[in-house]
Amino acid sequence: MKTKLSLQTAKYLIIQQKMIGDVLTSSIICEAIKQKNPASEVHFLVNVHTTPVIENNPFIDKEVVMTKEIEKSPTKLFHFLQQIKRDNYDVVIDVYSKPVSVLIAKFSKAQLKIGYKKWYSKLVYNELYTYKTKADTNAGLAVENRMNLLQSLDHSYPVAIKPKIYLTEKEITSARKILHQENLLNKPLFMIGVLGSSEEKSYPLSYLAEVLNKIIETTGAELLFNYIPKQKETVERLIKLCKLETQHRIHYSIYGKSLREFMALTSLCSAFIGNEGGAVNMAKALEVPTFSIFAPFTKRAAWSLYENNKNVSVHLEDYYPENYKKYNLKEIREEASSYYKMFKAEFFLKKLESYLKNIL
Repeated sequence: MKTKLSLQTAKYLIIQQKMIGDVLTSSIICEAIKQKNPASEVHFLVNVHTTPVIENNPFIDKEVVMTKEIEKSPTKLFHFLQQIKRDNYDVVIDVYSKPVSVLIAKFSKAQLKIGYKKWYSKLVYNELYTYKTKADTNAGLAVENRMNLLQSLDHSYPVAIKPKIYLTEKEITSARKILHQENLLNKPLFMIGVLGSSEEKSYPLSYLAEVLNKIIETTGAELLFNYIPKQKETVERLIKLCKLETQHRIHYSIYGKSLREFMALTSLCSAFIGNEGGAVNMAKALEVPTFSIFAPFTKRAAWSLYENNKNVSVHLEDYYPENYKKYNLKEIREEASSYYKMFKAEFFLKKLESYLKNIL
């Protein structure tokens, strides 16, 4: 390194706004830095709704929280930036690398600023990286691209680290109590990702009903749903599409009233099955097996993290590879509903059946 900065005792700011899965995955940077430099100070800047996934993380010294009020108010944003400046960071690692995070990095006055190569970031960052397009390990590109940002600090950083969630004994005990009250403890129990982060990222309900029927037919397990109250009507529509035997196995009155409660309940499940997204990443971080259904326009190489015989995914590209040679993901996203209709459950039900028999 050209700088005389002492990395062992430096003060770091890691920036990762956006969604839960992104924040959880980027927390590996905090872990990597603190493991190598225990005397350093690591702050993690995230959006307020994502803080539950990094709660109790021993490698994060301080959460720096961006709220909607700060984002919408020029005055509050200015005060926020002034606080960033006063915090005297030595190193900024901008995983988000969008205009607002580049602005934060600029105000930080950090001696070393690291981010991804964008047309607007060239004048601010000392070190710029381009995204890798091919993973070297089963960790996936989302993990490897983040760890690659640390190469400016030390070439000995590992290629990948697995994200982790830190639940408390109290949280796990509370989740056990909920399941015990419904006589669900010590039974095969699956958490179902009913909906994706948006409607366009959600597997069609009629197809998902076939998936749930196959789970019950194969395992006779009990099912919990991951959803929020405003999605209850959609959940009830899904249940009506299922066979009666499947309906009897669904306990949709039990759901995470908070993100931490959802994670605690998931930690006691045999597997998480459903739409790919932040919930799948949380399950993996909790060492819970996953079977994830990717949206047709999601880049699988980026988010098929740590896949093996316990973490399996399916993607429309598995069945229609020719479409992905003719069209890019942006074009496919513009016709998302049409591509989802092509992604029939019958394509992967045998794969699901084998997976279920393997994990139980």
